[in-house]
Amino acid sequence: MDLIKFKERGIKKREALDLFYEEDFYDILKFADQLRKEEVGDVVTYVVNRNINFTNICYCNCKFCAFHVPEEDEKAYFLDIKEIVKKAIEAKQLGCTEVCIQGGLHPKIDTYYQAEILKAIKERVDIHIHAFSPMEVYFAAENANLDVEEALKVLKESGLDSMPGTAAEILDDEVREKICPNKIKTKEWVYIIKKAHSLGIPTTSTMMYGHVEDYKDWVNHLFLLREIQEETKGFTEFVPLSFMYKLSPLYRDGKSRAGASGIEDLKVFAISRIIFYRVLKNIQASWVKLGKKLVQVSLRAGANDVGGTLIEENISKSAGATVSSMSIEEIKEMIRQVNLKPAQRDTLYKLIRYD
Repeated sequence: MDLIKFKERGIKKREALDLFYEEDFYDILKFADQLRKEEVGDVVTYVVNRNINFTNICYCNCKFCAFHVPEEDEKAYFLDIKEIVKKAIEAKQLGCTEVCIQGGLHPKIDTYYQAEILKAIKERVDIHIHAFSPMEVYFAAENANLDVEEALKVLKESGLDSMPGTAAEILDDEVREKICPNKIKTKEWVYIIKKAHSLGIPTTSTMMYGHVEDYKDWVNHLFLLREIQEETKGFTEFVPLSFMYKLSPLYRDGKSRAGASGIEDLKVFAISRIIFYRVLKNIQASWVKLGKKLVQVSLRAGANDVGGTLIEENISKSAGATVSSMSIEEIKEMIRQVNLKPAQRDTLYKLIRYD
């Protein structure tokens, strides 16, 4: 296939789908690597951050999730606000520029409780707060009898700096019915993301792949994200999330495959780079999901960021991740080993320093 034409005129859905089925994929990876170099050079970024997953009590019952437990479970926990603030202060002391705050959908959580968390942190420490997925915002707004726009305004005024674009999974309602029937629908996710962007709240974007969906669903999802970015310019990055199947109820019940193959992982990065060319320049390879070595290959297949140090990450760990935090030195060495240049960034991709 003549790939250079996609640089000149962009790629169409049918063509993107054909690339996922293309058996000889080396040219695709090489082309994506060229686009990566053109858009961002040889600098690979990372952020020093801490995850605060403040509760694992959740009543959404997503079928792919190994993190959630009912309130009566012996493993259930719910951090109080003082403990959350303590962790944020520790994060700042450890050199973090960001805390990422997410938790389960507990009936006691509403927008005003989320706002209390934000205010309490901002009163004690100057740090970027990246918090609350669209699903969390929607759930908490309902509990507070607020519409989404009102809830987002409350959160922004209370200190919310940016949002994770998680809970997207696959943006197709037939797929969502199989893997997360109690979650917001595609239109609701899109509405919340666009509303956040319109209020000046930037977000990430994600896709969780390798379970019950097919390549067509991947392409539709990626093109929907591109359309949103063309309209709002509010996404800071795209983060492909390879399905961690080992402890997932969906897989254990025989209702999903055992995750994506390594070739599929690399194709997601490469084809995403082609689809997002000149629209969204930052593509993150998650070492928690992929492991160090596959991340390194991804950095030569379109990715230009490796995410964060992720001090105290619990969600992927619950799903079977063997490594859930990485030191700055380990991250820098991982990047240098593939002849690329590490640089620390903040949440919004402003460079802090070259290493």
